[in-house]
Amino acid sequence: MFFQEIINNQILKTTLLAWAIAQFLKVFIVLWTQKKWDFTRLVGSGGMPSSHSALVTALATCIGKNFGFDSGEFALALTIALVVMYDAAGVRRAAGKQAEVLNQIIDDLYHHRTEFNRERLKELLGHTPIEVVAGAALGITIGIIF
Repeated sequence: MFFQEIINNQILKTTLLAWAIAQFLKVFIVLWTQKKWDFTRLVGSGGMPSSHSALVTALATCIGKNFGFDSGEFALALTIALVVMYDAAGVRRAAGKQAEVLNQIIDDLYHHRTEFNRERLKELLGHTPIEVVAGAALGITIGIIF
């Protein structure tokens, strides 16, 4: 019964659909812009559009539609959405830039020492503001349609 309720949860299904569409779009946007298939974009963070933003805005939109845009549930969902989107464009983006600088330092050191550990850090962690806005627009659209 518990699992059946989860499977039948329309808000959850719509929210996950928004996330999945955003992840699939990343693969095709990379194909279009870089002329290569990159299926790691299906599960990776960062990139256009923000799947985090799509997920939380679809959630907030569905909750607003179901419980009212003046409800406590919507206020909670919107607050969480704003925190997630701020984090995606702020903290995670800054961490990605730091990884980029550290990787450059590693490259510079590696070329001067042959026994240096050359483990690379993941640079694509956060989102640009336009990626966050695009993800939010996608999430709202999916939330309204489904």
